[in-house]
Amino acid sequence: MNSKIWLSSPHMGGKEQQYVNEAFAENWIAPLGPNVDGFEMDLAAYTGSGHAAALSSGTAALHLSLVMLGVQAGDEVICQSFTFSASANPIAYQGAVPVFVDSESETWNMCPETLKRAIDDRLAKGKKPKAIIPVHLYGMPAQMERISAIAAEYGIPVIEDAAEALGSSINGRAAGTFGKLGVLSFNGNKIITTSGGGALISTDEALIKRARFLATQARDAAPHYQHSNIGYNYRMSNICAGIGRGQMQVLDQHIANRRRNFDFYKGVFSEVDAISFVDEMKGYRSNRWLTTILIDPKKSNNKTREHVRMALEADNIESRPLWKPMHLQPIFADAPYYGDGTSERLFELGLCLPSGSNLREDDLNRIASIVTSALR
Repeated sequence: MNSKIWLSSPHMGGKEQQYVNEAFAENWIAPLGPNVDGFEMDLAAYTGSGHAAALSSGTAALHLSLVMLGVQAGDEVICQSFTFSASANPIAYQGAVPVFVDSESETWNMCPETLKRAIDDRLAKGKKPKAIIPVHLYGMPAQMERISAIAAEYGIPVIEDAAEALGSSINGRAAGTFGKLGVLSFNGNKIITTSGGGALISTDEALIKRARFLATQARDAAPHYQHSNIGYNYRMSNICAGIGRGQMQVLDQHIANRRRNFDFYKGVFSEVDAISFVDEMKGYRSNRWLTTILIDPKKSNNKTREHVRMALEADNIESRPLWKPMHLQPIFADAPYYGDGTSERLFELGLCLPSGSNLREDDLNRIASIVTSALR
């Protein structure tokens, strides 16, 4: 069998082991320590957010965001439908109701017009949403300037799910810094990894301090253990943060490699009519965490994305369909949804290609050959 090509595997840069070894040498084997502090400073500086809290996961960051914004049982939170379930699950943690909004075709992210329609309809039904969660899918920034303007018009805070978009930007402004709070993820397949982990970023220092407090079991300032708030065990460990500090040193190179992957795929498939890509809007820069394609069976002799996915799998190459929209998920079947079917079409036609920053030229050529053959 041919060697395995993963969709997006971890890619170490070399310095990660140094920070981890220092933690062992100094016995900082704890949820806090100098690596956590250093990683937070690196993230705050890189994104320009000014403040960051390193946490156990991106999901934890989303959950804390909702807690700090006062989302409670029975409240409604608008969420992008075309996303991973982690964007929506924390709404359910709070006993709140997700209101799903469809995507637009330019970025594949939350549609501003549909967002406005959804807010107007929820208000007409006597419910003002407590928050809006747009997502920057696969590293492509959502139309944040328009989404932010709509949110400001109605006085609704934005939680920006930038879990897949560290290093992406709009007119030089980092993804994750347009909302009141921004969420990052460092899961094993992300642009950089801490094995597992995430972060909350914001220009509001008070919110980040509050997040750190809640993430360490909300222990009050007392010599004994006293608690006036419900807390969570959501802080990142000093060991994981050491990996993150090393990864930050190679982040820009990882982005360059993934953008190179995209350029390769776009070039090699330029004459395959059945394949199309999502391009960057003017002023937008995607980290191209994953290169995604749409396969039109009308232009490929009825060959679908599943034909391609299975052909890749047969050659020991990992790929996967685009996200199945949340409004189609059994667990959220009863949730309100506003849209025109854009995300359903993307799910039906879309495929994520291997996009790791450690892919070699022969890997890329092998992938391209399988895809092209599958569509003949």
